[in-house]
Amino acid sequence: MNVSDIIKSLSMGAFVGCFIGLLVAVFISFQVGPQNISFSGTDIVNLFFGCIVAGWAFSLTGLIYEREDVPLPLQIIFQMGIGMTVLFLVAIYLKWMPIDLGIGPIITWVAIACVFAVIFWCGFYIYYYLLARNLNKKIVKK
Repeated sequence: MNVSDIIKSLSMGAFVGCFIGLLVAVFISFQVGPQNISFSGTDIVNLFFGCIVAGWAFSLTGLIYEREDVPLPLQIIFQMGIGMTVLFLVAIYLKWMPIDLGIGPIITWVAIACVFAVIFWCGFYIYYYLLARNLNKKIVKK
């Protein structure tokens, strides 16, 4: 692992984190009704930086997959455990998670966060699986 891998990981984490944050904001706007919701400048800045921090947590811990001596299930637990912990801490700090509304909304929030994490993890897994398969085909041809 070198500096360029870390920079690439940070960049991808920031991009994906911001994409997911904006996607969730749009879904919330559609659910509530776009005319019934407004975001302040502070909300937008908090969304931007909070999503970057959460994205960094998931992307930097994703470097664990370069370690071939660690089994895949432990790599997944490591990445998702740290990534979700950072996401929840950011969500509590920025008041994204409705902790004052009782356990129901918190469980819903956690479930939605887990669904997004699984969808994006599967997407990256499939991408890198197909990339490795194509590289292996090219090696076999030579």
